[in-house]
Amino acid sequence: MNHSGRMRALRKRMQEQGIESVLVTHLPDVRYLCGFTGSNAALAVTAKRAAMFTDGRYTSQAKEETKGAPIVIAKKSVLREACVWLEKSGAATAHFDPEQTTFAALNMMRDAVNKGKRRGFFQPLKNAIVPELRMLKDGDELLLIEEAALLGCNLFTLILPHIQAGVSESEIAADLEFFARSMGAEGMSFETIVAYGKRSSFPHGRATAAKLSGRGFVTLDFGVILNGYCSDMTRTVHMGKPGNPEQFAYEAVLEAQEAAVAAVKPGATCGEVDEAARSVLRKAKLDRYFTHSTGHGVGIEIHEPPRVGSEQKQVLAPGMVITIEPGVYIEGKFGIRIEDMIAVTASGGKILTPAPKAMIQL
Repeated sequence: MNHSGRMRALRKRMQEQGIESVLVTHLPDVRYLCGFTGSNAALAVTAKRAAMFTDGRYTSQAKEETKGAPIVIAKKSVLREACVWLEKSGAATAHFDPEQTTFAALNMMRDAVNKGKRRGFFQPLKNAIVPELRMLKDGDELLLIEEAALLGCNLFTLILPHIQAGVSESEIAADLEFFARSMGAEGMSFETIVAYGKRSSFPHGRATAAKLSGRGFVTLDFGVILNGYCSDMTRTVHMGKPGNPEQFAYEAVLEAQEAAVAAVKPGATCGEVDEAARSVLRKAKLDRYFTHSTGHGVGIEIHEPPRVGSEQKQVLAPGMVITIEPGVYIEGKFGIRIEDMIAVTASGGKILTPAPKAMIQL
C-alpha cells in the first residue's frame, strides 16, 4: 500500500468513528502515513485536506520524502502551526493519540487555538487509529521486514567465532554492530544485549566490560534497522559443556518457544499464543522463572502492537508481525531466551528468523 492508500485508510477510519480531524505527532506514525523521516514533524489531517509540518532544517528532505500531503515549513513551533491550521480548517474538534501526547504538549496545543476553543477542541482518541493500521503490514512492508530479519540471522552466524574466553560482552556487541553497519544496516533497532554467565539471568542484560571466562550461557538479543524497518531476534549459546539443569532448562525453553510459534494463526488471540509457551514451562516447573510477555509486534518501531501476553484479547490476522520469545531466568545462576520473528499468514505463521535454535556449544 502506498502512502496515499494509507491516508485513505486513515480517513475511512475517521469517517467510521465520526472524527473530523486528527493531529499526528508520533514520528513513526508520521513516517508511516506520508514517508517523512525527520526528527521534528506533525501531520494534520481532515476529511479532504492534509498538511505535513516541519522546520527549516528539513526543507529539502521533506520535499524528497513526503507523499500525500503538502509541506509547510514552520517559522516557529511545528506543533503550534499544525494546531492553528486545524482550527482554520473549520473542524469542530481535532483528535490526538493520548499515549503519544505529553501534558506539556497538550497545553501548547490548547494555547495555539482561540480561547473559546481551548476547552473542547482537542479530544483524545479512544483507540489509536494509526497504530491499529500499522499492525497489518502490506506486502512491501513484509518484504522489508523479512530482509531486516535475514540480516540479523547472518549477523548471528558471523558473531559466533568471536564468542571466546577473554573477550568482553561489550566487544562482542561492538563486533556485531560493526558487522551490521558494514552489511547495510542504518543502525541497531535497540541497545544490543550480550549477557554471559550469571548475567544471562538478567532479561535485559546490557553488554558490559565483563569478560567471558569458562562455562556458561551467553544470551545475544539484537536487531537492526534496514530500510526503515526493524528486526529482533535472540539466541542463547553455551560455552563449554552444559550441566543437566542447564540442558533441561534450555530444552524446555526451546519446546515452549516452538509451541508458541505453532500456535500462531489467524483467529488465535495473543493470550492463547502466550499460554502455549507458558503451559510448557509450567509442566517443566519453570514457569515462575518466565517473567515477561511472550512477544510483541515489530515494524517501523521495535515495539509495536499487538502485545503477546497473558489474557491479551487481540486477535491475530494476516499481515501482523510478532516476536515469540519465552525465557527462563534463574537469579544468580543462568538465563535462557530464544526469540523469532513470525509473520502471520493466511494459514499460520512464517518464521522470518530461521537461524539455528538447537543448543550451540562453543
